[in-house]
Amino acid sequence: MKLQRPSCSAVPPLADVMKADTLARIGAAAALGVTGLAAGAGYVIARALTAPYAGRQYTTRVHGVIATGGRHYVLLADAEQTRRAGLYGAFLPDGSHVRFGAEALPWGSSIARPVDNAGAERLAGVATISWTGIHFPTPTSAGLRAEEIAVPTELGPTPVWRVDAGNGDVWAVHIHGMGSTRAGTLRGVQVATSAGLTSLVPTYRNTAEGIHHGSGRSTLGLDEARDVEPALEYALAHGARRIVLFGWSMGASIALQLADLPRWRKHVVGVVADSPVLDWRATLEANCSRAGLPSWSAHLAYPWLTHRLLARTVGLDRAVDLDALDWTSPDRLKIPLLILQGTADQSTPWQVAAEVDEANPMVGLELFDADHTLSWNSAPERWRAGTTNWLSKLLNSIPIPIGNNVTR
Repeated sequence: MKLQRPSCSAVPPLADVMKADTLARIGAAAALGVTGLAAGAGYVIARALTAPYAGRQYTTRVHGVIATGGRHYVLLADAEQTRRAGLYGAFLPDGSHVRFGAEALPWGSSIARPVDNAGAERLAGVATISWTGIHFPTPTSAGLRAEEIAVPTELGPTPVWRVDAGNGDVWAVHIHGMGSTRAGTLRGVQVATSAGLTSLVPTYRNTAEGIHHGSGRSTLGLDEARDVEPALEYALAHGARRIVLFGWSMGASIALQLADLPRWRKHVVGVVADSPVLDWRATLEANCSRAGLPSWSAHLAYPWLTHRLLARTVGLDRAVDLDALDWTSPDRLKIPLLILQGTADQSTPWQVAAEVDEANPMVGLELFDADHTLSWNSAPERWRAGTTNWLSKLLNSIPIPIGNNVTR
């Protein structure tokens, strides 16, 4: 059955920045007339989509910490995200992190989430937190032994975690999403490590951990992919012969770009994509809907992204080729791809993933009752099992390539 894309949905990278101020600016542009409104709205949307990393937002209110039945609970504002059962976490204004248990219990006008003793102590007196799907803030907290290395890129050395798993020749490279950090990938690194894959976790330009470059604005994965590619070169230079890419949201788009390059087709044997951005146009339409704008208003932003002179006016160092980032054509994907997607995704519409899955026999799709990049959090054991099984079948079916040279 052919699934239709939604007319209303949303995407976190833009939704986090396209707030009331964006709507206010668009409303103000109305005074300039219809033409001025259209141009002004497109400019504002394009600026919001590509905005530089602005740090964490501490918007989830804490109503207190209680102890009952021999356990500690934090009382949080009742919201869709806080009432969803699953393994989540939070960053505190002092930079520390706490992990929540899976339960979400109604408690008066609040939601009670279990925390351990240390978490209860850190949350005491805290007014607001930054809710996150990052359940493991460090490799150690995920039960992983990581070495911090520096890999050279065209902008300079970039930090990379290396997590060894035996002496196998299959490596994994994990790519986080826009506005996230390397810690966001640790949910997948656990699976790769259990499967015997040595993992590399790089970052890229204009992120919290990456090198600041130019205006600081995102090119939606185009230039960012160049910062990740040296991690693949490092893997081959240190014993890898086959590489599996794990990508989260925009990181999945980066992974697909790299896998599509002729010089990597012999070595990149598969991609695991959680909540992938498969089509930035559909993603932007969804974001506009979530921000309270008509979905068609996304079209007003396209010239500001794709035209060289208009893109520079927005603050981009280059125009963005949206066609190069569209993976929805049936003949575009040439590599096995596992998509893990939440049906409550308020970022990248899951129906797009379903259409890609239906049109391409090399694609597998696992659906979860979860929001954007939170499928693992909603059902970690099912996420792990499904990914592990897919990896096992993939690696057993693909021969080891001869040689490890990369053709440039």
